[in-house]
Amino acid sequence: MKPERKPKPAFWAAFLGFALLLALTWAGLWAGFRFNLLPKRSYTAADFGIETLKSPNDADADGIDDYRDIMLGARAFVETNPKYDGSYFAGGYPPEGVGVCTDVIWQGFMAAGYTLKDLVDADIAENREAYPEIDTPDPNIDFRRVRNLRIFFARHAESLTLDPNEIGEWQPGDIVVYPKHIAVVSDKRNKKGQPYIIHHGGQPVLEEDALTRMEIVGHYRWTP
Repeated sequence: MKPERKPKPAFWAAFLGFALLLALTWAGLWAGFRFNLLPKRSYTAADFGIETLKSPNDADADGIDDYRDIMLGARAFVETNPKYDGSYFAGGYPPEGVGVCTDVIWQGFMAAGYTLKDLVDADIAENREAYPEIDTPDPNIDFRRVRNLRIFFARHAESLTLDPNEIGEWQPGDIVVYPKHIAVVSDKRNKKGQPYIIHHGGQPVLEEDALTRMEIVGHYRWTP
């Protein structure tokens, strides 16, 4: 009887190399889908027969209604690829080139003619009982906290559906809130009609198909 041949070292090296390549390929594809790094087609409201609403307000009188102004302002900010940094800054505003999810919101509002910091600070000062987690108001950071913005919008904006499948109820410029995150709704949509969001959580793509990535706890439309 001939002795059984054992696989040569070269065989094992090739096998392990193939397995590693397969694992890296799978991981790359997973990351590509998870973080929207792979190109995909986006759709518009018109593709689903959805009317795009226009705000009756144009606070900065630039000929663009507030809803669209907020969305465009948020988009313009994330297109600068701001560094993710949630540090405390004297004066409240972070330096140019820096931001987190809440900075996307005030940047969008600033582009529409609203100083969200002043609005939030005033509401906290005049209605302390509405913000039970604030022991001492701090204008340097209060407007950059998700929990405070959620309360502010619940008090001063139109509250809307939390169901992402009610696609006609999601409009560009809406604000969507998650337990520890916040975003602006885009005018782009996925193949189901669900909108993309414009946000900054340190992810590589800042306007993406990610509405349902986290639990939705708030959905608001600014109608002052």
